[in-house]
Amino acid sequence: MNQFLLIMEELLQGFGNTLLLFAVTLVLSLPLGLLIAFGSMSKIKPIKYVAKTFVWIIRGSPLMLQILLVSFIPTLIFGIGNKQVATFFGLTIGDLLFVFVVIAFVINYACYFSEIFRGGIEGVNKGQYEAGKVLGMTKNQIFFKVVLLQVVKKVLAPTSNEVITLVKDTALAQILGVIDLLNAANHAVNSYVVLTPLIYAAIFYLLFNGLLTLLFGFFEKKLSFYKE
Repeated sequence: MNQFLLIMEELLQGFGNTLLLFAVTLVLSLPLGLLIAFGSMSKIKPIKYVAKTFVWIIRGSPLMLQILLVSFIPTLIFGIGNKQVATFFGLTIGDLLFVFVVIAFVINYACYFSEIFRGGIEGVNKGQYEAGKVLGMTKNQIFFKVVLLQVVKKVLAPTSNEVITLVKDTALAQILGVIDLLNAANHAVNSYVVLTPLIYAAIFYLLFNGLLTLLFGFFEKKLSFYKE
């Protein structure tokens, strides 16, 4: 019983970091993704090409590699070690590595979300825009009052898939030694020489993803009033 409690304490600590990484990534990557989507649709060609090229690079390379590259930025660009960076900002090495992971995750998922948002915005019938113009509405009014809800409905399903993928991708945080749920489970396996921590970790992931699935299902029902 004591062993079970010790294992659960370790897993809960790791799950806390997993939740934090998940939440921060989601909060920052969604608005950034929308901004990149607008850049990809911009009529100003340099902005459009830069945005599209950036998305192509990020989507075409592994997230694992991006995490490692972000962690090397202080050394490669500024010629300083991570310990110096951590000291300068008053952080521990563990906190700094977590920040690196967050940066990589936010950039990666923002690019994926941007393509989802772009597809949703471009998928709205152009007649909706024209009808808004006829009514004398500004571009902002047309987008927020006419187009936005339709876009949300279109992107909800693919966004939910990316969000659930994000839950599983958080396991990549252990590349930099960040104690996430899976890292904690592996540590418990090595410490207590039992495989049950991995089973417990799988249950944590399944329950969390199950709650997210129910949540997105609720939102889909709320938006079902709109019929195309």
